Amino acid sequence: MANPMTQAAANNDARSLRIDFVSDVSCPWCAVGLLSLEQALKRLDGEVHAELHFQPFELNPQMPAGGQDIGEHLRQKYGASPEQFAANQENIRQRGAALGFTFDMGKRSRIYNTFDAHRLLHWAGLEGRQSELKHAFLRAYFSDGADVGDRETLVRLAGEVGLPVERARAILASDEFAAETRAQERFFLQNGINAVPAVIINERHLISGGQPVEVFERALRQLAAAD
Repeated sequence: MANPMTQAAANNDARSLRIDFVSDVSCPWCAVGLLSLEQALKRLDGEVHAELHFQPFELNPQMPAGGQDIGEHLRQKYGASPEQFAANQENIRQRGAALGFTFDMGKRSRIYNTFDAHRLLHWAGLEGRQSELKHAFLRAYFSDGADVGDRETLVRLAGEVGLPVERARAILASDEFAAETRAQERFFLQNGINAVPAVIINERHLISGGQPVEVFERALRQLAAAD
């Protein structure tokens, strides 16, 4: 598999941008960043044409089946106090609400392994349904509290966005796309991506974090004019 950051199509139009969105399904700031980016692109409609590719990143690659309580996980991983945890949750909820997205903190109580979700996202990219499936996974996890490590849940969500259910089930029952997904993860890690979301423009410009819409809009306009 060729590295995704070496595959940008030659295009002489300075207003055409390739965007690699490196993220995890269980990352709330990735959801915020994606929604902000998409709203910025809507504002730039007619000025910027973007080709968006979702790239895999696992925040917790060693997470076992069934996941872990989110509060316990954040205390162990980041040392977050209950007060810090609550404040962060509220900040995320408000940022999501401002973007029209529901973070239901009462339903999202666990962190899950997301490798299978990334395998299906790789497949969905080949089928032209990657964006739809990414949004379905984010809504299922953050709004509905679904287990995005559960294969039947993933199959159901694939079907809901128009992907063939039996094909999705067969992929998850095998190791199909595992090597490709691991290779992409390694590629971005080896190229310095160790936190997400990471938004890579035309293979060389990095915008980090769940930035506000205005930040993405300004950066994209400048890059489209410069590249």
